[in-house]
Amino acid sequence: MKPVTRDEVLDLTAYEKARPAVRERLLAVKGPRRVHLGDALTFLFENRDTVRYQVQEMVRAERMVDEAAIAHELQTYNELLGRRGELGAALLIEIDDPAQRAVKLREWMGLPGCLYVKTASGRKVKATFDARQVGDERLSSVQYLKFDTGGEAPVAVGSDHPRLTLEAPLSAAQRQALAADLQEE
Repeated sequence: MKPVTRDEVLDLTAYEKARPAVRERLLAVKGPRRVHLGDALTFLFENRDTVRYQVQEMVRAERMVDEAAIAHELQTYNELLGRRGELGAALLIEIDDPAQRAVKLREWMGLPGCLYVKTASGRKVKATFDARQVGDERLSSVQYLKFDTGGEAPVAVGSDHPRLTLEAPLSAAQRQALAADLQEE
């Protein structure tokens, strides 16, 4: 997927004016790209629209006007995008209780390598992940994943981790959104 470029990021004033409409549109874009797996895992599949929105929101929140800082945000968030035939996603491990979260983040070591998307042919495509998100004793509660499906749209997401084995089918809207993302240049 083509990275978001600097000329696609609005300046602060222009974004403040456009923000209500942008946010409304982005809720519709993000909805089918949010996939829950069990009670604690949420996949947020990214595309150019979601990445551009994240950069705009960071520029707004940090009141960024320095071009180097904006370029850094673009570089950081563009890393979430998959290449052609590949899906990029952020995985959120959402456990409200801090004590329980600490236990699970230790128990689920190795989880990123056990996550997959399943294609219509039944093929399980394992995630590649950013090793910087995995410590020696526990996971980060946010993981950045890539699934190289070769352009084949997934029909389910899952985990075959010994302590967390589950699979969730994708809805028709989710399958359609991810298939469209796989076709983007």
